[in-house]
Amino acid sequence: MDISILQAVLIGLWTAFCFSGMLLGLYTNRCIVLSLGVGVILGDIQTALAVGAISELAYMGFGVGAGGTVPPNPIGPGIFGTLMAITTAGTKGKITPEAALALSTPIAVGIQFLQTATYTAFAGAPETAKKALQAGNFRGFKIAANGTIWAFAGLGFGLGVLGALSTQTLTDLFALIPPVLLNGLTLAGKMLPAIGFAMILSVMAKKELIPYILLGYVLAVYFGLPVLTPTANGDGVLTSVATNSVLGVPTIGVAIIATIFALLDIFRKPAALTKETKTEGDNQDDWIKKISKKR
Repeated sequence: MDISILQAVLIGLWTAFCFSGMLLGLYTNRCIVLSLGVGVILGDIQTALAVGAISELAYMGFGVGAGGTVPPNPIGPGIFGTLMAITTAGTKGKITPEAALALSTPIAVGIQFLQTATYTAFAGAPETAKKALQAGNFRGFKIAANGTIWAFAGLGFGLGVLGALSTQTLTDLFALIPPVLLNGLTLAGKMLPAIGFAMILSVMAKKELIPYILLGYVLAVYFGLPVLTPTANGDGVLTSVATNSVLGVPTIGVAIIATIFALLDIFRKPAALTKETKTEGDNQDDWIKKISKKR
């Protein structure tokens, strides 16, 4: 599949929006969101969601880092991995979603280095914005305050266009990979979601929540609890969602009941009383009030 210049620009704009959107508090820099946009632009939503779903399962855990741990960037599988899977779909050297996840992981690590470098380059932006505001230079304040966002948008646009235009080169390189090694990468891609869930549990598995985790696994195995299974046609359009039931109770009902019991157990415990104290930051913000009064 060949990607036109217009499609490459659209993918770049989509990547720019998703990458910079995370600085605005939007959950756009996620594998499933990134891949969905690529699928819409290239007209293969089914393959895009397959890559995005398996990548999201893995990267939910990769995003749980302690201290200075920096996880791989979702643009790797969300953009590059999806491009690999879509452009090779229907060909002899087809790259499966699992293999696309594994092959795009090194790219995701490299993109994370670029993200860290961008943060470092704009580390002084808050201080610059503060000085501009104190001096009454509101134009300079806006530029300094939003500089990081525009930098991420530019970086995202460049990565999106680069990924779209270099797809053929990447495909030719992957064609040189022996089938045995490609099968191994596919197997590794299938294992990554399990690693992601394990990383999540390593943070969430508190003593008081372990009974619910064990109960969920026991019920799922004993009752054979199914998941909500969406069904799509050949064009990738959602046609139906299976609503299976267990002992006459819909599966989604079982999940809601379990959630309610967990929330009751959490909120019934009295919260520890904390004494409110005035922090040093409250005093540092007094100069903002003075500037507001002058205006």
